[in-house]
Amino acid sequence: MSKIVVVYFSGYGHTRRVAEIVAEGAGASLIAIDAEGNVPDSAWDELAAADGIIFGAPTYMGNVPWQFKKFADASSKVWVGRGWQDKVFGGFVNSASLNGDKQVALISLQTLASQHGGIWVSLGLLPANTLAATRSDVNNLGGSVGLLVQSPSDAGAEAIPAGDIETARQYGARVAAIAARFKA
Repeated sequence: MSKIVVVYFSGYGHTRRVAEIVAEGAGASLIAIDAEGNVPDSAWDELAAADGIIFGAPTYMGNVPWQFKKFADASSKVWVGRGWQDKVFGGFVNSASLNGDKQVALISLQTLASQHGGIWVSLGLLPANTLAATRSDVNNLGGSVGLLVQSPSDAGAEAIPAGDIETARQYGARVAAIAARFKA
């Protein structure tokens, strides 16, 4: 079995809920980036020991928030030593809007993984793009690079659509399964 870690920032609890579901699907542990953009010192050791890392962030103003960016910048110490080279990576983003420029934020996570020499795992699911599709369908937002989630700004994490929750669970499982194949 692979060791997967989900490292995420959540400003209002929505992204934390998605991180929990992704972690459930992957059998992963969670590392929260705090409001000051920091992780505990022990988190760096946990990330170093992981076979796979899944990044998660809300989308603020078309990209990841500064707290996640501070974590990403701090990972440059790992980058210099190629500490995450050839690890399996995935990522997810969340915004209040159906689009909300989530794809831009997701690509920034993919770029971070690539800078570390990582192997990125796509979502691997067809979009639910028929006339009969609803927000309860898996991959209703039509992601391919990674997991896209929408959560209404005027509601708590319980309002995240069922289809996004199930897509998150399946994506976590996919990242873990691919990491296990690389480990074998």
